[in-house]
Amino acid sequence: MDVLSTIFFFIVAIFILVTAHELGHFLTAKLFGMRVDKFYIGFDFFDLRLWKKKIGETEYGLGLFPLGGYVKIAGMVDESFDTNFQSDEPQAWEFRAKPVWQRLIVLAGGVGMNIILAIVIFIGITLAIGESRTSVNNPAFIEKGSAFATMGMQTGDRLQLANGKPVTSWEEALAPELFTARSLNYTLLRDGKSITIEAPSNIMSSINAQKSLGIRPIVPPVIDEVLKNMPAGNAGILPGGLITAINGKAVSDWTEVVGIISLNAGKRLTLTWQHSKNTQGKKINAETIRAEGTTFVTTVVPNPSGKIGISLKQTVESEHRKLSLPESIVSGINQTWKMSAMTVQGFVKIFTGQEDFRKSVGGPIKIAKIASQSAEQGPVSFLYFLSMLSISLAIINILPVPALDGGQFVLNAIEGIIHREIPFAVKMRIQQIGMMLLLALFAYILFNDIFNS
Repeated sequence: MDVLSTIFFFIVAIFILVTAHELGHFLTAKLFGMRVDKFYIGFDFFDLRLWKKKIGETEYGLGLFPLGGYVKIAGMVDESFDTNFQSDEPQAWEFRAKPVWQRLIVLAGGVGMNIILAIVIFIGITLAIGESRTSVNNPAFIEKGSAFATMGMQTGDRLQLANGKPVTSWEEALAPELFTARSLNYTLLRDGKSITIEAPSNIMSSINAQKSLGIRPIVPPVIDEVLKNMPAGNAGILPGGLITAINGKAVSDWTEVVGIISLNAGKRLTLTWQHSKNTQGKKINAETIRAEGTTFVTTVVPNPSGKIGISLKQTVESEHRKLSLPESIVSGINQTWKMSAMTVQGFVKIFTGQEDFRKSVGGPIKIAKIASQSAEQGPVSFLYFLSMLSISLAIINILPVPALDGGQFVLNAIEGIIHREIPFAVKMRIQQIGMMLLLALFAYILFNDIFNS
């Protein structure tokens, strides 16, 4: 995707997530009768904004800087550093005049709304497309140089156990929460023998560095269609054929076939392939062709574009099940819970040094790239990305760091415990220090993004 598309999808993602987060604060504040002075998506630093309109007591607007947003609640010490109310007596509509329990709910409203957004997205996706399960009877394809290759996995291995528990599907074997667990090991079936291999403690950093998981089910190179007047058709290759070797080197996956052919434009290639005539009424798959097929050896010359005119027949079978609304709701909540636990575990591994901070944490540039890549793969992929980012935003905001919701939550909880207000000057200083730390961290992450992009 080009730069404009990347920027566009980044803004769309941030707009949705920030709107949901700030709406959580806004609605809970209104629920308890607090006055909301401003509701902004994007920051209006130096009074720079794209749009504003005052409706009732609240000014709604779009700030020029699309790096977040804020809700300014009367009588609350926040990122606006407004001190005008400090010398006056607390008013009934102000944040500081409300009971502690109400203030805590307002502070948690943004985090809660981000979690709700993730749940709604997961429910919607599950309701629309159902659940798919791909059996682990389909052997693995391991990309060279990937984290799984470094672990010692090989193409053709069959997954049996993950952390000692049997897995029946690829979805179970590659569940995100496994990668943030304290340790991870797989038991594999290779050449009729079971072996166990350990994943490195920094597997998430390795995956992030490679920008791909590096493992998936093998997609057998079974031919679906042979185009007329193209090298494969002219050489007599037939639909339903299974390519088993190129220039005498065995191939087992469609990606290998495409890669070799595309790199040999205009060069003679010897394809070994099998074909079975007895497929009528049967499902065509690699096992059937290998068992019943006849072997052929054919020479082809890829055209200048590195193609021979064949297309893939999808033979990897997945069990697909449509879910009812109640089942989708349960599934959506479960997925959100698992993703939240995974995110927390991931932060723990980063803070304890098990994962490389620079490789594991991304700023606006990395987020923008992932947003555009996920959008390119389709709306479902983009929605999954949004849900995971929404959960991450919720977890980050609940951390007990000054200037974040979690820091404000702790200060107000302390006031509830000691039954008196923390001095205004102390709260303001804590807020200022928190903002400085956050800006410094943001600058570090931004520079890390630039140097690693």
